[in-house]
Amino acid sequence: MSPQGAEAAPDAAPVPGPGAASRRALFGGCWSCRLLSGAGLLMAAVWVYQGPRSAMKKGIPPSMGAIAQITFAAGEGRG
Repeated sequence: MSPQGAEAAPDAAPVPGPGAASRRALFGGCWSCRLLSGAGLLMAAVWVYQGPRSAMKKGIPPSMGAIAQITFAAGEGRG
């Protein structure tokens, strides 16, 4: 014997579970969006890298912040 109301109504639509939703790719699979954002990320890494690099070319010793910037930019460029 089941409790009252425990059975689903015959005309009720099934409720999808958490895995039933279709997965959509990031940016919807738009390659031009991916290329544009990737190029932007690489250009930002170059810009961050060139700041301390130009100061070192002038003979100014690098600070800890400049070393951190170059390390961060080198890590972004390889990713």
